[in-house]
Amino acid sequence: MLRCKEATHLISQQQDRQLAAGERLQLKLHLAMCSGCRNFRAQMNFLRAACKQYPGDQGGEDQAKAD
Repeated sequence: MLRCKEATHLISQQQDRQLAAGERLQLKLHLAMCSGCRNFRAQMNFLRAACKQYPGDQGGEDQAKAD
């Protein structure tokens, strides 16, 4: 059984790579019982989606300072 620290580590890694079948199963079982880790996963998903929508540096403000 995963501890919360291990589960949150897998949740973070899941953002960057596909987990192995065993990792996915262990994480799924842990998330079924742990509301704290489910909340952490939801927050990670929200932050990832928000970062994807952020337009990034388009040279506006920084370029105005250089002129």
